[in-house]
Amino acid sequence: MRRRRLHTEHHATERIGWLRAAVLGANDGIVSTACLILGVAAAAAAPHDIFVAGIAGLTAGAASMAAGEYVSVSSQLDSEQADLAREKEELAENPKFELDELTQIYVERGVEQSVAHEVAKQLTAKDALAAHARDELGISAVTTAKPLQAAMASASSFSTGAAVPLLMVIVAPQSLLVPIVAAASLVALAILGAVGAKTGGAAILQATVRVTFWGAVAMAVTAGIGRLVGAAV
Repeated sequence: MRRRRLHTEHHATERIGWLRAAVLGANDGIVSTACLILGVAAAAAAPHDIFVAGIAGLTAGAASMAAGEYVSVSSQLDSEQADLAREKEELAENPKFELDELTQIYVERGVEQSVAHEVAKQLTAKDALAAHARDELGISAVTTAKPLQAAMASASSFSTGAAVPLLMVIVAPQSLLVPIVAAASLVALAILGAVGAKTGGAAILQATVRVTFWGAVAMAVTAGIGRLVGAAV
């Protein structure tokens, strides 16, 4: 008789740490760099100046995204570590209360009192802190904050996204620079929305429309302001 093998499941939550930072970074890279290029171009700047502005935007944006993600996620990690330290103290000072608390969590989830108590006892005996971290605090190895991972994902994805409108500055003729940069950026945003939704297991059409629409609004506003400033200066 052949033994059945348990199949391996892959869930979207396993990618949540880097996926959020990567999608945010790429989206910001496309939108902010495209807006910068369109704003400068609408002000009737020379192609060389537009390209320099794009390079500066890419460099500054990638560095800012990396630093911001690192600081933000580090703060989240500090909060998680503080909660775990406090929980560890409570387990040492009042283990019975913590056992009852864990039991009540399972009861509220629909487990019978006697079964919940037995489950709580067994999990406490194996690793009390891990059980409370997961079921009381909502902290697990999958969702725990990873500052360096988030910073690297954000910076690299920002640079990748920013490269799209920047490349258009190189290949597009000056007379068509604005529409080509805008069109290429919107296509890139649509692809990003679809890929991000697919990777995260979300609705593809909704994510694609949302990302593309707001990107178009941002570029239109920036180009309009650039044209007004260029005309006034």
